[in-house]
Amino acid sequence: MNLESPTVSVPNTPQDTFNFISDIKNFKTLMPENISKFEVLDDNKFLFALKGMPEIVLKKKEEIPPNKIIFGAAGGKIDFALTAVILEGETSGSNVKLEFNGDFNPMMAMMIKGPISKFIETLVTNLPKAI
Repeated sequence: MNLESPTVSVPNTPQDTFNFISDIKNFKTLMPENISKFEVLDDNKFLFALKGMPEIVLKKKEEIPPNKIIFGAAGGKIDFALTAVILEGETSGSNVKLEFNGDFNPMMAMMIKGPISKFIETLVTNLPKAI
């Protein structure tokens, strides 16, 4: 299953935006209002839970400054990647979108497609306000 968030414009340079997203402590400011738990586990890993959903641990897997950061599931029953794509803005600043990729059976994909789409849209929509 591949999902893509809308692209948002951020007034910061791609490098500044990359630095912000790369610091996992900043994800707390991007989370939706219905977050029930957020905990930084180490410099590359954090745990979060949304109300009514199981806890998810995300780990920074790869960085390609200043254009891409790949986070992945750290343990758990499902394997997926969340990729932040950062591009130079047309006039100034940068444009950011999130891509979610996971391998799920059709029933699971149908159940989680809506919530995951809303979640990544919320993360990227909160980005310009948080930086």
